[in-house]
Amino acid sequence: MTAQLIDGNLLSKQLRTEVAARAQALKAKGVTPGLAVVLVGDNPASQVYVRNKVKACEDSGLHSVLEKYEATLTEADLLARVEALNNDPSIHGILVQLPLPAHIDAQKVIEAISPAKDVDGFHIASAGALMTGMPGFWPCTPYGCMKMLESIGYDLRGKHAVVIGRSNIVGKPMALMLLQKDATVTVAHSRTQNLKALTLQADVIVAAVGKRNVLTADMVKPGAVVLDVGMNRNDEGKLCGDVDFEGVKQVASHITPVPGGVGPMTITMLLVNTLEAAERAAK
Repeated sequence: MTAQLIDGNLLSKQLRTEVAARAQALKAKGVTPGLAVVLVGDNPASQVYVRNKVKACEDSGLHSVLEKYEATLTEADLLARVEALNNDPSIHGILVQLPLPAHIDAQKVIEAISPAKDVDGFHIASAGALMTGMPGFWPCTPYGCMKMLESIGYDLRGKHAVVIGRSNIVGKPMALMLLQKDATVTVAHSRTQNLKALTLQADVIVAAVGKRNVLTADMVKPGAVVLDVGMNRNDEGKLCGDVDFEGVKQVASHITPVPGGVGPMTITMLLVNTLEAAERAAK
């Protein structure tokens, strides 16, 4: 068996076409969905991410504002800027790019963003909404993973899903989203004993720890679906995920590649969340 690829680039294009159509419909009513992206400092990876987010907005007919600040910006000034964006009716989504300089409390900044504009889905109110099944914004990476499962028509009811990683950005929200779809969910992490015994029981595996080859072919049940959220570099300096792709694709039924898998979906779900925020505001 060779696994079918779940192509994140292709699915992203389809979803962005839908976003552009919905944005056009809103514009016809006099509302242009707007995203503000705030970048503090000159982290090279952050600069690339931010550039990609702004370009994706423009390509999909959304209005985007990029605010760049020196790494010396004070926490108080950043909080004031967030408050101004909260009160700006032309801005429907606010994204403060992480990581922030060490002197700024990232959690305090996230909590300062209005939950109605929290398109990253990191606010405690968003986490609470996900936990209780109420309307809110889902974090973009696990939301993208759910869309990928949906795209292959995968029915999660009664399936066993193993999530490797327990971060607030991917692992925990991923587990909650899978639970909402009636999967039985196990969350594994750095203190988990005998990870292989768990993954061999799994119908779906989500690897999200940022560590190469955390999942190898001998750890995967034949026919399982594998989603690779990791972003690492191999010995040749090429991008790779958390999964031993060449080995696991011989065992799994479906697998996401790195690059071209979950990555493009993350930015796409940011657009979906921003559009959703604009639609809610328009109502």
